[in-house]
Amino acid sequence: MSFIKEFLEFLRVRKKYWLYPIIIFLVLFGGLIILSQGSAVAPFIYTIF
Repeated sequence: MSFIKEFLEFLRVRKKYWLYPIIIFLVLFGGLIILSQGSAVAPFIYTIF
C-alpha cells in the first residue's frame, strides 16, 4: 500500500497529471477481467477485446 501512496506522491510532485487517466483505465480494465473470470459473461468480454 505504501508503494501506491509513494507513486501517487511522485506523480503529484513531478506534475505528471496526464498519467492519471491511463492508470485509472488500467485498474478498471484489470478489475473487469478479474471479476469476469468465473462468470458466464467472460466469453463475451473476451470477444470484445
